[in-house]
Amino acid sequence: MAQRYTKSNLPQKDCVVCGRPFEWRRKWKDCWDEVRYCSDRCRRRRSSVSQPGEE
Repeated sequence: MAQRYTKSNLPQKDCVVCGRPFEWRRKWKDCWDEVRYCSDRCRRRRSSVSQPGEE
């Protein structure tokens, strides 16, 4: 049986672009490990943020 999440007990991550925390969404249930950005806007801006080890 699939794991059920309640609103008070959702996994959380920090966006790699803006640093804001965001919570698990049902549409991410199969790919939560790969989700790195909180929104499409941050996903588009990913190249403007310097990556670790890059100067």
